[in-house]
Amino acid sequence: MFVVVLTYIVPLEEIDRALPAHNEWLTKQYEDGHFLASGGQKPRTGGVIVTRPMERAQLDAILATDPFAVGQLATYEIIHFQPTRTAPELNLVNELLDNN
Repeated sequence: MFVVVLTYIVPLEEIDRALPAHNEWLTKQYEDGHFLASGGQKPRTGGVIVTRPMERAQLDAILATDPFAVGQLATYEIIHFQPTRTAPELNLVNELLDNN
């Protein structure tokens, strides 16, 4: 699995203009089964995405289509991790871990 930390590198006015397209992109990634969670950072300096297990090359290809990447509005820190324990409320994640 991956945690992706986005950091905005342009003024928030530019982020706000691209936000509708970014949200459409996020919706597609959820529909395609790639992402488990996402949201903005507090304070508003970027965002965070938690992915389902996948190959790094697949994640790189997905992120390259994000309007924030296309417009060079954010940078991406990608953290690869192997969860070994989750809370019972995350049964879906537990099932994914058992299958990998």
